[in-house]
Amino acid sequence: MMVFFITMIILIFICLILVWYAITYNKYQNLIIRINEVEANIDTVLRKRFDLLNKSINIIKGNINIEGEILELIVKLRSRKISNFDLDRQLYEAINEFNYYKENYPELEKIDSLTKIDLSLNDSEHEITALRKYYNDIITEYNKLIRKFPSNLIAIIAKYKEKTYYDGKNMNDDITNDFKL
Repeated sequence: MMVFFITMIILIFICLILVWYAITYNKYQNLIIRINEVEANIDTVLRKRFDLLNKSINIIKGNINIEGEILELIVKLRSRKISNFDLDRQLYEAINEFNYYKENYPELEKIDSLTKIDLSLNDSEHEITALRKYYNDIITEYNKLIRKFPSNLIAIIAKYKEKTYYDGKNMNDDITNDFKL
């Protein structure tokens, strides 16, 4: 009779561990799905920004007489493969150049299609800001699961690694001055 109770207790304990494992594993999977989803949304917004800036090149060239390449950064980005974070930084610089032309050539403000591009770029800035925050919030949750006991045991078993935040910061390195504006 005693062997039966001990066997039952061991079986119940094993079942509880398996249930805990399944629940925690599913938490990881849920976060991974959310990370992939927000990465796809970021890709879409960055592509939209790139396309808008790309369209603006011909409009600017057609309406002002300027020598040299306009938005040369966008032309260079056409054939490069870079991370979303790097692309976002490059597009930010291109948007600054776009704004430079808009401010220094008042005749560009009269062009309806360029005004629409400007409004769309502003809308995309709000979208990307919200997506960055959402992405970093999910990464924080994910990294907490990886670091905390006992969920870190599943991370070790499944070989999950901590992920960096959208800005590329690694919170575990020795670099303390990596805050960038």
